[in-house]
Amino acid sequence: MEKETIYILAIESSCDDTSAAVLHNKKVLSNVVATQKIHEEYGGVVPELASRAHQQNIVPVVHRALSKANIDKKQLSAIAFTRGPGLMGSLLVGTSFAKSLAMGLDIPIIEVNHMQAHILAHFIEEERMAPPKFPFLALTISGGHTQIVLVRAYFDMEILGESLDDAVGEAFDKSAKILGLPYPGGPLIDKYAQIGNSKAFPFPKPKVDGLNFSFSGLKTSILYFIQRETKKDGDFINKNLNDICASIQYTIINILMDKLNKAVKQTGVAQIAIGGGVSANSGIRKALKKAELASGWTTYMPIFDYCTDNAAMIGIVGHLKYRERDFSNQSITAKARYAIGQ
Repeated sequence: MEKETIYILAIESSCDDTSAAVLHNKKVLSNVVATQKIHEEYGGVVPELASRAHQQNIVPVVHRALSKANIDKKQLSAIAFTRGPGLMGSLLVGTSFAKSLAMGLDIPIIEVNHMQAHILAHFIEEERMAPPKFPFLALTISGGHTQIVLVRAYFDMEILGESLDDAVGEAFDKSAKILGLPYPGGPLIDKYAQIGNSKAFPFPKPKVDGLNFSFSGLKTSILYFIQRETKKDGDFINKNLNDICASIQYTIINILMDKLNKAVKQTGVAQIAIGGGVSANSGIRKALKKAELASGWTTYMPIFDYCTDNAAMIGIVGHLKYRERDFSNQSITAKARYAIGQ
């Protein structure tokens, strides 16, 4: 079945990016993303505005993906789409479009779990990426999720730990908001952190049992710290922005690495793959490379195109499911909450 020619059109619409991709077997022919700028003025994603923007973007985005791939829609083998988790209004746009187009073309539809896709993005055929070997530990870090997952096979995954409150990406963005930085602030914290002193301002690390995470307490301690210091000096943030960002990033990375070290010791699995939007963070990538040298880990990092929400990662899951003839029917609906393994 490996020699079978499979063309998958993939659609991703779980949050505020409308994306479509075409894959020929495991190779990405196109991966088009339309980013919604409207949320910047609100300091976060507004669900109603996101779903309206998806409705405007989805047809031109799919058209561009097919054109860029030089594929006629009649050549498609199946359509893969994000079923969940995500914002319900956004998911409904992608789900409805995928079902309608598949029905019109009389081809199968394949539902994809967004979090599984972040992990399986490592199996896209890409010169700059090497796929991990099973079993491996996946650290999925994004604006909505923080999870450590034991991956035994493509569709045999077990969540070992996850955030009990805020996700790591949310911790970055909310910290940036406290500092008066525009949304999304996570990449800006990373930018300023690279020229700051990470030991300048120590922040407390939450004590959470097992392999679970918590970031709400850290966010609160950062808020109180900034309020206290700006009362003493109204220009405190401007004077110390680089050092504050470096200290925040250092603390967050330490929290992640402590849990990852614990997971490696607990499972005996020293192959680590990261995924999700926050996996683009330079500090996290450096910390993993350092651990690779110090602890003998083998680490796998996706190229930046496959870190943030994108349809290529949905397409690779679609390809793998197509090979198993794991198709959905037209009665399928979107799921805002959709755990790995459901």
